[in-house]
Amino acid sequence: MPKSRAKSHPVGFAPAMILVEPQLGENIGFAARAMANFGLTELRLIAPRDGWPSDRARAAAAGADAIIDAATVYPSLDEAVADLNFLLATTARPRGMVKPVLTLEGAARELAARGGKGERIGIMFGPERSGLDNDAISLADAIVTAPVNPAFASLSLPQTVLLVAYEWLRAQTPEPTLGRATTYDGPAAEGLDLTGTRIATRAELFGLFEHLEAELDRSGFLYPAEKRPTLIRAIRNMFHRMGATEQDVRTWRGIVASLSGSNLRKRKGEGS
Repeated sequence: MPKSRAKSHPVGFAPAMILVEPQLGENIGFAARAMANFGLTELRLIAPRDGWPSDRARAAAAGADAIIDAATVYPSLDEAVADLNFLLATTARPRGMVKPVLTLEGAARELAARGGKGERIGIMFGPERSGLDNDAISLADAIVTAPVNPAFASLSLPQTVLLVAYEWLRAQTPEPTLGRATTYDGPAAEGLDLTGTRIATRAELFGLFEHLEAELDRSGFLYPAEKRPTLIRAIRNMFHRMGATEQDVRTWRGIVASLSGSNLRKRKGEGS
């Protein structure tokens, strides 16, 4: 089995993700993919059951090859964590140990604070079947656990890595970009994207209302007269609730014009 040693943390002092005796190459690959999704790069492996390197891990990584290629392999946990200043252990159970317990969010904040001060930091994840044993957890400064269904608290190895990595990214960037950035449109952002348009002015909406209401009067929709004010208020409220853009207003005016033109042609045909 190849052996190598990481002498220093990556730039930015991000946490090393430490997989203790992982059993399946696929799970290592899925974990690497989750790391890549959220900007983590350092993967440490302790005695992978099926050996290393692993074609199955590379296939499951789905393009996160740089993480797979740079993964370091250790024969023991002691060697894997020897250079770290602060170490967390992921587990669903405190195991009766007197250690601080952190949520995923709290762990991410603690790691970010310590990494920002130049400390070398890491997070341990246990084997798929049993999780971390007490000897491994005893080496940690604190325990990390997720808010899960107490009746079914078991998370898979890749799931746990993904949750930790997600919270880490959130701790680094309070307002992270969303989704995938492409050549044609940048990363998504929460809220309404008004690129190429804007919210309609009241004057534009009033023009639409006059146009629409005139055609509704002509068609008889706003009959009888005593119900007309109530119907108009309901129609106008619908448009105000939708937060119409100027493009929406132009589209609706085109729809009204098209329908009124069709009705006019129909009426002319009936009269001929």
